[in-house]
Amino acid sequence: MATRRAGESEKATGGDPVKYSNLIGGRWVKPASGEYIENRNPADTREVIGLFPASNARDVAAAVEAAATALPKWKATPAPKRAEILYRLGQMLMSRKEEFAREMTREMGKVLKEARGDVQEAIDMTFYTAGEGRRLHGYTSPSELPNKLAMCVRQPVGVCSLITPWNFPMAIPSWKLMPALICGNTVVIKPAEDTPLSTINLVRMAEEAGIPPGVINVVMGLGESAGAPLATHKEVRLVSFTGSTETGRLVATQAAQHDKICSLEMGGKNVIMVLDDANLDLAVEGTIWGAFGTTGQRCTASSRIVVHQKVYRQFVEKLTAKTQQLRVGNGLRSNVDVGPVINEEAMEKILGYIDIGRREDGAKLHSGGNRLERGAYRHGYFIEPTIFTDVAPQMRIAQEEIFGPVVSIIPCRDLDEAIEIGNGVRYGLSSSIYTQDINRAMKAMEQMYTGIFYVNSSTIGAEVHLPFGGTKGTGNGHREGAMISSLDIFSEWKSIYVDYSGTLQRAQIDNQPA
Repeated sequence: MATRRAGESEKATGGDPVKYSNLIGGRWVKPASGEYIENRNPADTREVIGLFPASNARDVAAAVEAAATALPKWKATPAPKRAEILYRLGQMLMSRKEEFAREMTREMGKVLKEARGDVQEAIDMTFYTAGEGRRLHGYTSPSELPNKLAMCVRQPVGVCSLITPWNFPMAIPSWKLMPALICGNTVVIKPAEDTPLSTINLVRMAEEAGIPPGVINVVMGLGESAGAPLATHKEVRLVSFTGSTETGRLVATQAAQHDKICSLEMGGKNVIMVLDDANLDLAVEGTIWGAFGTTGQRCTASSRIVVHQKVYRQFVEKLTAKTQQLRVGNGLRSNVDVGPVINEEAMEKILGYIDIGRREDGAKLHSGGNRLERGAYRHGYFIEPTIFTDVAPQMRIAQEEIFGPVVSIIPCRDLDEAIEIGNGVRYGLSSSIYTQDINRAMKAMEQMYTGIFYVNSSTIGAEVHLPFGGTKGTGNGHREGAMISSLDIFSEWKSIYVDYSGTLQRAQIDNQPA
């Protein structure tokens, strides 16, 4: 198998697209199949970003073997030393933030300011995790027996497979990668086939920062050929997946059959509740950002807006006026607010849901609803920001995750009904309320069954030092982000008892009162 130096790509003669390689055991190598996946700019499909490996189970097996080989030495590296490498990585990412953000916009489509935020989140996560190198705390506890020490410590899980999505192609890999590394694990990452370049950029910087060969491995390809083997390989101890609820169930089933730890972050159908005392201009601003930021392609997107009937029409008028001012286009242009959707399949799915909304009895297509395909739009996957009004809570467009620039406006009578509607979906990721009444805000904060809650802000914009994740169909109880939760995914507890009594002491037997 031909190899190339770390960071080197292959470019054929005659202006052919750049060919990228998998990273296995510290070497950039061609896929075993010899086949590649073409990656095109969703804003202009005439532009080929590159050709990326179409990997299969052979590539996965080689990557897992490399990770297993590197594990003992990396695990034995003191955590503060592992942290120093991560700190250098954070500094290096800062120095190339603009370059990586522009490449992210080209491959994923999000507007440049959002791509900068994506890279910044990876920077934040890297620095934040580096600080944990001296804080991988366990604890001591009094023993129930004399002359005996009781304590617990964290230990690495082992080889971890990280399966990441396309909508945050550097931030989400960093959420998984940095805690895994600081705990002493080795990893195999499979980025989404739509956005592998951003993960390559992140991992190349990790190599330059000093991560030893085999500690991080990257295998690119489709889910069924490269992702599925990562969920079942016998040497993989943990599977961390972010993606759709349907795929997550498959991953969880495969992992359970092989007794693996499984961490799932899946879908959302998030709600903003706008009460009659809300600052409507602020609520509209938050709705625009939550519904149409990243072209609605966030698991935390504000896809449902429940509005008090007293201010419903006023809110809709303000929202419509602001939405129709949004500029759709290539995210590299400074005046663009909304970029393309990721690919043709996503575009067809979103347009299909818009058709469903048109046919649902009572819902009104109030604004947008069309594909943009003339002039500058003809080579991209562009959809107008779309508003449905008079939506009933049980309609499909109010229940199912659309993952695009489509928002449903639902009327309500009072706070209690808003909370009932908000909780009335299969997901439980993020929710928000706009009100000037602290008592109402506190009630909603208590009763909304979601993993994230905002007051007078949108449903998007989580920060790395708080837990990220949701309830119900959104996940399986794990949380990413904050170290208190991330460390519990990527490390396991070991309880230790040191008996220095010189006699055999039996817990629960020899501790009875005389």
